[in-house]
Amino acid sequence: MTIYFYSALEDPYGCFSNFSKHSFEMDGVYYKTSEHYFQAMKFMGSEEDMDSVRRAPTPKMAASIGRDRSRPLRTDWEAVKDDIMRQGVLKKFETHADIRQLLLATGDEPIVENAPGDRYWGAGPDGTGKNMLGKILMETRALLRRE
Repeated sequence: MTIYFYSALEDPYGCFSNFSKHSFEMDGVYYKTSEHYFQAMKFMGSEEDMDSVRRAPTPKMAASIGRDRSRPLRTDWEAVKDDIMRQGVLKKFETHADIRQLLLATGDEPIVENAPGDRYWGAGPDGTGKNMLGKILMETRALLRRE
């Protein structure tokens, strides 16, 4: 049975969302959510822009800052964004035992971010999106299972 998630607040698997309130520390820096981490990494090299993202009160606001193209996006972003997402997702699940157990309890079921507006990270409006976040969650599950 496929496991679908989208809303961090309403879904039984909402903790799989990057908007879920599961903070972590990466390289000595605190991030409120994996969305804060992901968006901040877009501005590697600009402490001011990274700090703006980190200080955002909500993941939605962090995403909004990260999508602001008046800020200088790192030149290698397209090449590194999937690995950045992998790092953030893994750290989140390594940090929080309760959600790690929930992820592991999904067995070998497919995991899909049911995001109608996102054809890259989610399934898109018609289910034909790349579902990269779902794929990364399944990769993370396999990594955690081996640890």
